[in-house]
Amino acid sequence: MVKIEFLGPIDKDDMNLDIKDLQELSLILQNDSDVSSWLASCAVAVNDTLVSSKSFELKDGDKVSLLPPVCGG
Repeated sequence: MVKIEFLGPIDKDDMNLDIKDLQELSLILQNDSDVSSWLASCAVAVNDTLVSSKSFELKDGDKVSLLPPVCGG
């Protein structure tokens, strides 16, 4: 299982999914009305390291964080 966490203003509880890569996660989240509007602007981290490729492979126990843009100081 891969843990998905939604940070900042994304109002969504963590999820645990059996997925193989970020492309599969993207397809799942595009159908989630709580998250879909954030997808284009979020950065993505796997195990606290920013990644940019949707083909990034995920392993059991990985943590994926969706990081929305924020402003403030």
